[in-house]
Amino acid sequence: MSKPPRHENDWAGLKAPDLAEIEALADAALAELPDAFRALTKGVVVRVDEFPAEDVLNELGAESEFDLLGLFTGVGLAQGEAESRTGQMPNVVHLYRRPILDYWAEHDETLGAIVTHVLVHEIGHHFGLSDDDMEAIEAAASA
Repeated sequence: MSKPPRHENDWAGLKAPDLAEIEALADAALAELPDAFRALTKGVVVRVDEFPAEDVLNELGAESEFDLLGLFTGVGLAQGEAESRTGQMPNVVHLYRRPILDYWAEHDETLGAIVTHVLVHEIGHHFGLSDDDMEAIEAAASA
């Protein structure tokens, strides 16, 4: 029995994107943000990990390591000073690869759109916006 011909959209040989590939999607999403928005993110580090740390999950009361797609840690613009102080850890947007991929598998969205959404959402926390604030902004934008 001969093998069927391989086609460009043959998924059999594809693997899930690794950490570096998710980071590349996040970098591309960040580069596409409006200049004024992106300028306010100067010094924010984007980090991609497989899953959130156990202490983060416990602190947030997550039921599963798949509950959290991203997280902002640090001092947001609304709470902090314009300049970081000596010894202050950088502001970080954490993206979690496995939960993002799980979400992608269950929804009809592109991976790039999901990574962009999570990145922008977590940057919103850097700006001092709450989840409710961002949901209202998204609802207004889609109306």
